[in-house]
Amino acid sequence: MGLIGIFLSLGLLMYLAYRGINVLILAPILALLAVVMSGSLPVLATYTQVFMKALGNYVVLYFPLFLLGAIFGKVMADSGSARVIAERIVARLGSARAITAVVLSCGVLTFGGVSLFVVAFAIYPIANSLFRQADIPKRLLPAAIALGSFTFTMTALPGTPAIQNAIPMPYFGTNAFAAPFLGTVAGAIMLFGGLLWLNRRASAAQGRGEGYGVHKTTAADAALPDDVQLPAFAMACAPVITVILLNAVFTYLVIPNLDAAYLAEPEYGATSLKSVAGIWAIIVALVVSILLVIVGNWKRFEDIKESINQGTFGSLLPIFNTASEVGYGAVIASLPAFLLIRDQVLDLFPDSPLASLAVAVNVLAGITGSASGGMSIALEALGAQFAEIGQLQGVSMELMHRVTTLSSGGFDALPQNGAVITLLGICGLTHRQSYGDIFICAVAIPVVATIAVIVLDMLAF
Repeated sequence: MGLIGIFLSLGLLMYLAYRGINVLILAPILALLAVVMSGSLPVLATYTQVFMKALGNYVVLYFPLFLLGAIFGKVMADSGSARVIAERIVARLGSARAITAVVLSCGVLTFGGVSLFVVAFAIYPIANSLFRQADIPKRLLPAAIALGSFTFTMTALPGTPAIQNAIPMPYFGTNAFAAPFLGTVAGAIMLFGGLLWLNRRASAAQGRGEGYGVHKTTAADAALPDDVQLPAFAMACAPVITVILLNAVFTYLVIPNLDAAYLAEPEYGATSLKSVAGIWAIIVALVVSILLVIVGNWKRFEDIKESINQGTFGSLLPIFNTASEVGYGAVIASLPAFLLIRDQVLDLFPDSPLASLAVAVNVLAGITGSASGGMSIALEALGAQFAEIGQLQGVSMELMHRVTTLSSGGFDALPQNGAVITLLGICGLTHRQSYGDIFICAVAIPVVATIAVIVLDMLAF
């Protein structure tokens, strides 16, 4: 009954989340359903002492990153900086390279710390106009935005401030630049593989005489007024570059040289500098970059207070959704029946903890429809075991980190994924029209990139 309860709970989580019920309410209810069916743990104590404790720990650790990331994305959008960067890339590459221009615009912004949701809203009107000029089928547009926003800059490129790149740090004692070479290789596979696919699809459509198509105007199509005063390109790029540079400077030069012996004291969590250095570096980089956007564009904001408030409020639902999924994972991991699942997962590839880790994270990301949620559940339940096995087998903790992030960006983009649904809504298209290409660019190719990294590591030994 315990195993049945776990699988029933996971199945209902996937189905009901797809039906639109928020995981804030789903996660505790379905976690406790599994507890009841196991018949071995007290329900209320499990809720308050396991679920809520795990949720709270996650919020304490990652709330600054969600908060600052959301504010940074909002001020970049409201200042016009995101638009300037996108328009410059599009102008340089032109309509002949429309798909590449859209992908690179999204990539530059997301790698610079702008939320993928903000990027989708900011890029869509420009991209849609470009696709119409180039007579490229609009049905390919969501896949181009997904490729630039949901893939290589979210999980692969070293130094990305994406939350998916921060979550593994405490588990493996790593930083945002973990496994830089193999991460870059994986990012190149995703970028060039996705561009090859989309450009071939566009060429095939052109050969059939299929053009942009006839589509209704969406609310997002009117999102770019022409009479606004935009910042200079250098000013628009400065905050993005600052995020990347300061992240590296504080990760490698400043924080490692701090005297932080006090972190070993109980009041500071009895931790080490290595455990918090990666998160501290991203916090500093985002704070400075937010201030740079505000100071450099002060007169361009209609209401800076409102921009900051909207960014703040926009961070709350994502972090509590993910934290609830972490609490769910902690409850599932506490059940006696989970020991059987854990052993099966760890024994999938006894000689390759990287492969076992990739499977676990991909499956849970697919079930939850969330890269950060699936990764968090997997690490909460199995992170310590994977780290221990990796150390015993001589696997680099940096590589464990990078495979974890890469795996979170595979099955997460199945049809029930919230970002996929939002993107299709922005573009005014349906799953039937566009999801096939999204699947190739945001699921299939990232999975291939993950496999390639694991195989390259095996060949290196």
